[in-house]
Amino acid sequence: MEIYQTEEQQVEAIKSYWQENGNMIIAGIVLGFVGFIGFNYYKDNKLADELAVSDSYQTLIENSAKDSKGFSENAAKFINENSTTSYASLTALALAKDAANTQDWVAAQTQLTAAIASAPTDGIKGIASLRLARVQVELAQYEQALATLAKPLPESFTAAVEEIKGDTYLLQGKKELARNAYQVAIAADGLAGSPGLQMKLDDLATAVNLTATVPAAK
Repeated sequence: MEIYQTEEQQVEAIKSYWQENGNMIIAGIVLGFVGFIGFNYYKDNKLADELAVSDSYQTLIENSAKDSKGFSENAAKFINENSTTSYASLTALALAKDAANTQDWVAAQTQLTAAIASAPTDGIKGIASLRLARVQVELAQYEQALATLAKPLPESFTAAVEEIKGDTYLLQGKKELARNAYQVAIAADGLAGSPGLQMKLDDLATAVNLTATVPAAK
């Protein structure tokens, strides 16, 4: 880098540099400023859009209690219009709950599968997966339910996963596997969320003991 010896030389060098590069510098400043304005405008617009979707979702859920018949149609329209947002998954969960209330397990299964596919967080995915497994049990799709529960979920879901596994094994007549699953669920602090879990295990143990003490038919 050249070292200038006098102030006059420095001034002349600055003038020369500005003449050669001034327009480029100004253009860079303008573009940077425009980019900053544009970025903030984008952020503001995005925030406004998110707030609008949030309001629409809140209105949809509130109206569902007043117009349960129209809820399915309105919710399906909302999902279609907001398929790339996290609210699509939440709405699918609401539709699944609505279907489960009328024991329309096939519709519930469809909505829960959609909720899992579009889940924005592992937590929501976990909730949808547990509900899907329960619906699959209602449909006697035991192997599918176990496959759903076998997929990776947050550790906080372990107790619930194992309890549903136990229920599924029990319905399949696999009592030993059911007992093991219930024990794992209890070890994972499952009693905190499901007090009836201990009763399931106790009832299963009683049934196993009774079976063991019944003399074989001659």
